Amino acid sequence: MPEPDPEWTAGTAPGTCPSVTHAVALFRRPLDFLTSLPAHGDLVEIRLGPVRAWVACEPRLVHHVLMDPRTFDKGGPLYDRLRTLMGDGLVTCRQEAHRRQRRLLQPAFGPPRVAGHLALIGEEADAVCRAWRAGHTVDLTAALTALTTGVTSRVLFSDSLGAAQAAAVRDSLAVIVRGLFVRTVVPVDALFRVPTPGNRRYLRAVARLHAVVDSLVAERRRDAGCDERDDLLGTLLRCAHGDGAGALTERGLRDQLVTLLLTGVESTAMCLASVFALLAGHPDAERRLHEEVDEVLAGRSVPGPGELARLRYTRCVVTETLRVAPPGWLFTRVTTREVRLAGRRLPRGTTVLYSPYLLHHDPASFPEPGRFRPERWLPERAAAVPGGALLPFAAGNRKCIGDTLAMTEATAAVAVVAARWRLRPVSGHEGPPRPAATLGPRSLVMRCEPRRRTPAGGPPGARPPAP
Repeated sequence: MPEPDPEWTAGTAPGTCPSVTHAVALFRRPLDFLTSLPAHGDLVEIRLGPVRAWVACEPRLVHHVLMDPRTFDKGGPLYDRLRTLMGDGLVTCRQEAHRRQRRLLQPAFGPPRVAGHLALIGEEADAVCRAWRAGHTVDLTAALTALTTGVTSRVLFSDSLGAAQAAAVRDSLAVIVRGLFVRTVVPVDALFRVPTPGNRRYLRAVARLHAVVDSLVAERRRDAGCDERDDLLGTLLRCAHGDGAGALTERGLRDQLVTLLLTGVESTAMCLASVFALLAGHPDAERRLHEEVDEVLAGRSVPGPGELARLRYTRCVVTETLRVAPPGWLFTRVTTREVRLAGRRLPRGTTVLYSPYLLHHDPASFPEPGRFRPERWLPERAAAVPGGALLPFAAGNRKCIGDTLAMTEATAAVAVVAARWRLRPVSGHEGPPRPAATLGPRSLVMRCEPRRRTPAGGPPGARPPAP
């Protein structure tokens, strides 16, 4: 247990009127505010409006919180707001309901099922690439969100999501992720019941997302025998038809689908956008990535399982991106009983925050944390990283259920894009990471330059198949 250790320190973030200044700082310059906190202790008190909260700044404290989910349960401002969107799905449910839900969904995210999705990931990435033209600019964030929407919808619904519905999902998520961040930083419910344009826009986006999911479920129910499809909707429908304590309610069915749709689309899209933004500023890493992709794919459009296993440096690029710009950058927990943490007594109901971004930029764990260095994750070097220092998918039994799928999707998509294109930033549209419910470049515009590489059996300098 970490609390008896006399080396732990606890303090309070400075501010003349903390209930205002802390929330303003977290909203206007959140990354700077978070990285300033370790100077005040391993556990630091902040104020989010009227809410008194504690930020765990030290990896071992965070690990203790995550490995004791019965004491530090899903809760606090973030999850209170997420429940209005996701209900009691896998991400937001309390600990007592988690085990049953996890057992229901886990087979769909095991390595064998993820390997079976590799072909559709390649197809969606290839389709996005083929729409680009040499010398043209592309809204990369929007294109990659379309890619992850295509992958996630096919995993969840097979081929049921039409173009109009996919666009509705993308537009709704763009509004929701921004609104969730504001509601987390300023957890004052009365402010968000006022019918302002922003509040109405957020509520419409939530309703639109729910309507898309409800229509897909209704359509599947109308088609006799379609609930036997080998996708997640089919699995959930079979559970909804069951009897007993394990049966899934209609509300539970929608909650799971909305949860998986939101987390599957948004987080992976932000990761991929950050990958190409970082590569554009680090030509040595980009060159090494291109060399590996050319060698491994050898003229193929998309990687198969054998090629994916050989894309080691590409996977390092994805992992280092998750360190530098983790899409999930701030999370909350709430204590279910009185507990001591870092020597401080926390009453029941206390909000505890942790930030993967903060942990990933700790120089004690990652020398030169501001540098993008994919080589950190080569096998011979990764062993030097302290255990628990990298937490893009959390830890413990509440670890992200889709971590294997997300890494597979990101690695394969990066390889498919990099095999065809070199992406250059457009001045004024570099799209720096912007924190909302997720972290990533939200308006990244890049210019497409076709790449020359050597297809299998071709002469040096030959072009790949024409995009």
